[in-house]
Amino acid sequence: MHLGKSYKLSEFLIWTRWKIYELLIFGSVPVVLYKFFAVTWLSIPLTIVVLLGTATSFIVGFKNVQTYNRAMDALEIWTDILSKSRRWGQITRDFVTDEEISRKLVYRHLAWLTALRYDLRRPRIWESTSKRYNAEYRRFYRVPEWEKDIEELLPKYLSPSETAQALSSASIATCVLSLQGTSLKMLHMAGHLDSNFYMELQKTIGDFIDLQSRSERFKNFPYPRQYATVSALFVRFFCLSLPFGLLNEFNRLNDSVNGFMHGNMVWLVVPCSIAVSWMYTSLEQVGESTENPFEGGANDVPISTLCSTIERDLKAMLGEHANDPPSRMIIAL
Repeated sequence: MHLGKSYKLSEFLIWTRWKIYELLIFGSVPVVLYKFFAVTWLSIPLTIVVLLGTATSFIVGFKNVQTYNRAMDALEIWTDILSKSRRWGQITRDFVTDEEISRKLVYRHLAWLTALRYDLRRPRIWESTSKRYNAEYRRFYRVPEWEKDIEELLPKYLSPSETAQALSSASIATCVLSLQGTSLKMLHMAGHLDSNFYMELQKTIGDFIDLQSRSERFKNFPYPRQYATVSALFVRFFCLSLPFGLLNEFNRLNDSVNGFMHGNMVWLVVPCSIAVSWMYTSLEQVGESTENPFEGGANDVPISTLCSTIERDLKAMLGEHANDPPSRMIIAL
């Protein structure tokens, strides 16, 4: 997630430059054919292009609204995880008599957060982080889940037997929550946990299960492919047809100019078509980069940063040394 004032224009131009190269070709080829080979029949009525552009703007606008809503809903889920995690730390600290038991409950919760964020960062085939323009932009930020294996981190939070059990399961996060529920049951039966607080903690585990499932819904079910495909096709078709619709319009301007530009006004089709088409391709690219809020892109929900914040807060509740807060970054994941 970008935490600065805004993206710089230079960053945005670099990010979209591969599209600009395509648009340069789309705009130049019709002009060359029209100017040097007298293929005047290539021109199409501008009215058709305007209608296509209007339809495309509606399609792209619809997609961007939906992808924005996906990103905000995903952020809301992780805001709930943050608040309920702090509540979990408060209850286990204040109402569990044994400090070591409190510590185990907190650390097991941190293991769940670790497992969940690692699962959400696993690549999916429909995600766009592997595309060239997104891969190049990764030099401006880091994705912690891609730097270390989860096998290195779980032993910090779980016992050896629990670590082995979690790593051998199909869903590590679900397994850790199951271990947490079993542990609460044993503590209640042993008299270490009052019935009221036992029920409260079990209810909180149920909330975590719900929040995990909602996060997995955004990860495992992409923005509908049919809408994404239609949007991309409309933008591409509009960008291809726009230069052809501008040929006659700019050629007519030759009658009203003198000097060097007389007879060469048609060349203005290239920069004008690039400028207009770039607006459409940029909107499409922004929407695409917002579709998947956990893919490891620059516009992701910052789940790694949120997990670091939760870990720092819960360890502080236990009286343990808290890690230094992460340095202020423009791109936080």
